[in-house]
Amino acid sequence: KFLTTTAVLALAVGGLGVSARAADVKEVQMLHWWTSGGEAAALNVLKQDLSKEGYAWKDVPVAGGGGDAAMTALKAMVAAGNYPTASQMLGYTVLDYAQAGVMGDLTETAKKEGWDKAVPQALQKFSVYNGKWVAVPVNVHSVNWLWINKAVMDKIGGKQPKTFDDLIALLDKAKAAGVVPLALGGQNWQEATMFDSIVMSTGGPEFYKKAFNDLDEASLKSDTMKKSFDNLAKIVKYVDPNFSGRDWNLATAMVIKGDALVQVMGDWAKGEFVAAKKTPDKDYLCYRFPGTEGSVIYNSDMFGMFNVPADRKAAQGALAAATLSKSFQSAFNVVKGSVPARTDVPDTAFDACGKKGMADLKAANADGKLVGSLAQGYGAAPAIANAYKDVVSKFVHGQIKTSDEAVKQLVQAIDDAR
Repeated sequence: KFLTTTAVLALAVGGLGVSARAADVKEVQMLHWWTSGGEAAALNVLKQDLSKEGYAWKDVPVAGGGGDAAMTALKAMVAAGNYPTASQMLGYTVLDYAQAGVMGDLTETAKKEGWDKAVPQALQKFSVYNGKWVAVPVNVHSVNWLWINKAVMDKIGGKQPKTFDDLIALLDKAKAAGVVPLALGGQNWQEATMFDSIVMSTGGPEFYKKAFNDLDEASLKSDTMKKSFDNLAKIVKYVDPNFSGRDWNLATAMVIKGDALVQVMGDWAKGEFVAAKKTPDKDYLCYRFPGTEGSVIYNSDMFGMFNVPADRKAAQGALAAATLSKSFQSAFNVVKGSVPARTDVPDTAFDACGKKGMADLKAANADGKLVGSLAQGYGAAPAIANAYKDVVSKFVHGQIKTSDEAVKQLVQAIDDAR
């Protein structure tokens, strides 16, 4: 039974921790926002692995795909001194808590398990602080994907879009056939996640890095950014009238059922197709967002590990080791839709979309085209990401009327958040 945010906050204040005793506590307490079918199935893999080692699992799930409610709950728990064993986190949040001095030290486990060589440097930037491992990357997600219902695609005679204009033409075909062209949830993180891909498509990886990782003002103010907003305006015309407030997995379900042609979403959407027993190339198609082939806009779910009392450290070490084991990295990511956070995991168990994801990650990492998603907490600090999501959402919902005004407000919002 999932807890509401209020219930989690009550637990935090009331005390989630187990009273210290001489024997090690054989329990793992995990705060997370994985509550959709595909996410819950993926997490179950880890629960089962730890159960075999004699560890009970205490779920502290907080619904909400972007994790904002979970982070509010975590803040209250940390303030009360009731640290969970671990919490699902995104990059800059890990570093914030590490800077605050409340994270544990997993370095001994990391050395024993060989994490330094197996985990890409892009991920170590967020999981290692002052030379100490404080978090465990669970996966690598990438956001620049199209998910397409194959039966609908065949029905309208569509083909893989290679350019942004091709994508608009494809959406027009779906509209003419009476199918919702674009499944989107009108929540700011979903809209900004789609805009990540549009900006990459419009300006290329170097432009994306300069604008959204380096926060270069000339790039943020540029005609390329204005054109990106123009392209966003073009694409949002293809959503259905009921999109506002829709959860991401419900938008994925529209594509799975054939009620919509395409969703622009990170590869966690694939976990929903897997849970629905759908097969790539037979039931659905996975393409990189047109204009972003060869680049990967990434995020990574991480388990931030807190400085728990001595009697809970053994459970934490077991959780950390299990999370980055090759067997778990394969089993979990097959179900979740993401790809392993270590580069030495074979792709044998992965389907066609998974194999493509792993190959794309390897190539993008080698070519310097692996870039952090601003919408997903890996491009810049949380305050800047939130300012970005807010401006993009206002534009999508008509509160900002023109791309000129959107660029102006984006620059101002990022300046204010610095």
